[in-house]
Amino acid sequence: MQRRIIKSIDKLLVLVVNKLRGDMQNKQYQVKHGNPYPSGTRSNAGGVNFSIFSRHATSAELLLFETADSIEPFQIITLQKDKDRTFFSWHVYVVGLPVGTWYVWRMDGPNHSASGLHFDKEKHLIDPWAKGVSHKRWERSAACNPGDNGHKAMRCVVADDDYDWEGDIPLRISSEKAIIYELHVGGFTRHASSGVSNPGTFSGLIEKIPYLQALGVSHVELLPVMAFDEQDVPENTAALGLKNYWGYSTHSFFSPHPGYCVTPEQGTHIQEFRDLVKALHCAGIGVIMDVVFNHTSEAGAGGPIINFRGIGDNIFYHHDPFDKSILYDYTGCGNTVNANHPLVARFIISCLEYWVKEMHVDGFRFDLASAMARGEGGEVLSDPPVLWGIELSRQLAKTKLIAEAWDAAGLYQVGSFPGYRWAEWNGIYRDTVRQFLRGDHGVIKDLATRICGSSDLYEHQGRLPISSINFVTCHDGFTLYDLFSYNQKHNFANGENNRDGCNHNLSFNCGIEGETDDAEILALRRKKAKNAYVILLVSQGVPMLLAGNELLHSQKGNNNGYCQDNEITWIDWNMTAIKSDMLRFVQNMIALRKRHPSIMRRRFLTGKLVPGRNLPDISWHGKQLDAPLWDDPEARILVFTLAGFSESESDLHIVLNMSVQTETMELPVVSGREWCLAIDTSRLSPEDIVPPQDQRALQTHFYPVKSQTVVVFENRVV
Repeated sequence: MQRRIIKSIDKLLVLVVNKLRGDMQNKQYQVKHGNPYPSGTRSNAGGVNFSIFSRHATSAELLLFETADSIEPFQIITLQKDKDRTFFSWHVYVVGLPVGTWYVWRMDGPNHSASGLHFDKEKHLIDPWAKGVSHKRWERSAACNPGDNGHKAMRCVVADDDYDWEGDIPLRISSEKAIIYELHVGGFTRHASSGVSNPGTFSGLIEKIPYLQALGVSHVELLPVMAFDEQDVPENTAALGLKNYWGYSTHSFFSPHPGYCVTPEQGTHIQEFRDLVKALHCAGIGVIMDVVFNHTSEAGAGGPIINFRGIGDNIFYHHDPFDKSILYDYTGCGNTVNANHPLVARFIISCLEYWVKEMHVDGFRFDLASAMARGEGGEVLSDPPVLWGIELSRQLAKTKLIAEAWDAAGLYQVGSFPGYRWAEWNGIYRDTVRQFLRGDHGVIKDLATRICGSSDLYEHQGRLPISSINFVTCHDGFTLYDLFSYNQKHNFANGENNRDGCNHNLSFNCGIEGETDDAEILALRRKKAKNAYVILLVSQGVPMLLAGNELLHSQKGNNNGYCQDNEITWIDWNMTAIKSDMLRFVQNMIALRKRHPSIMRRRFLTGKLVPGRNLPDISWHGKQLDAPLWDDPEARILVFTLAGFSESESDLHIVLNMSVQTETMELPVVSGREWCLAIDTSRLSPEDIVPPQDQRALQTHFYPVKSQTVVVFENRVV
């Protein structure tokens, strides 16, 4: 009965929609003066207000379409400069226009590249403030050439903003308790093995929330989900049938990406993304968005006119001050957003506030954030207005702010990124841990500092261990398994003759490059992956894990999978069974971190006695207790004891042995407590990691730690 009712309702809705479309084709909507605020669209019971900024435009037209792929508009509204423009905003109110209507702009004005102006009255422009866009008719090449691209342009939709949040609000998970899981919305469920109803979508990700819960992460960090241009790849790459997969090619900063929606042609972008956020919050998982405000998909001088170039290139991008046909490129993508121009800064901050207030996201990771620290001449600003504006925004006050604190032009600000609330992707942590894991000499001092939250970078500024986002791998570079399977990148499948991707990988193939059936090498690779997880999850700061590493996902040595929307990058869910031992290890390692507040400290370790206990918060050792090997340039052993915050918390004794031989290590005596083996990465599952209920007290204070192995002991009150 219920299904019949639903089918009847669906048929009725189709009839209503068809009637509305028929009405649109035959009706010319009345227009009124409109309001310059807010930019974009705002609908109410009487109709829809449209507003767009363009300082140098001399005329503007609003084109209305019945559907996302309608060839011709059903109405063209010509705005009058003397009555439909206020300062530099063009605006009009369309009476009775329903939500779900599709639209674009056309604007005329000077076309003088030396002045940074590229007006073309025939170009269809999408609204920079659009809440939903369609790529259905999009052809990038048509937007790169002069003239009419109307039949091959993107379209915007007047989005339906009505939504029942059912009491949902952004989560307020303390940063010291955060465990971030970086994932790609499409690649997480696109593999045939995912078993979800709508692979590669926000909806598909919702179906995998139980997996995230079982893993134990606190936040997902979503690779770009603002609408991006999948066609933005080099010619040789496009010729191979590849596309922009990662999404670092944003064009519409207020719109969820239509490729991740089930029914984007129905304008459901906002609803589908909100469904994902609400479902994740219901599961206790926060949402961090990877955002790209350093460049856009309009690329360099020969790039497409999509929106910003067509309404004000000279404002939105960095140019040579004497010849604005020359775009300054600090991003490696052809253009750089002029983030500290007052209008652009306001655009960026308003956009972030929108995603927090209206979409309930919990934080942002800023791609190449140091590009946003540059002034209009490209100079590095000590106090960039846009970054301080983000930090001081009341709407963003409880939001996590994470900077990739460098750009592609050599500016590297890890440890010195402007502001105090900002956390940073700690590339120094990544490199140090990689060096230690592959067996480099002379890094244990630096490793100890990284494990303790990188106080050398942050403490003198009054910042905290949570300023450090610790990671060993991320989307950009080798996967964790490939880090120990390849000495060199293998990116020929990208179509750029292996020139793309980073050459500085600090990797180690364990003796054979790539795939092998050598059991000894396979065991070593697996052990090294476990070592990496242990070090990462016992470090002070905020750990970030890359999706798929817990399943030993391999990209076959490709360290730049930005264009590989295929099984190279997709998560193979068959691996949850095949690599179940590794998955179990990671789940239990996350659980170990969660039961130890001493690892999740908000303040830096001091080496002083814990109140009420005769034990320092941290003490360092080497081959012998209390004898760290700081002055030994050949040392590859680091040992430390981490005291529990209170009598109720177990202490930890952690041995990191990356030397080439087994070392018998002495455990410290802690009055009234006995040590139990919690982790030994040289052992096979399930003995590699032992949950507290299965741990047994050691009968000796000495333990042999094998070569290239990490061992962790927990103690308990006798």
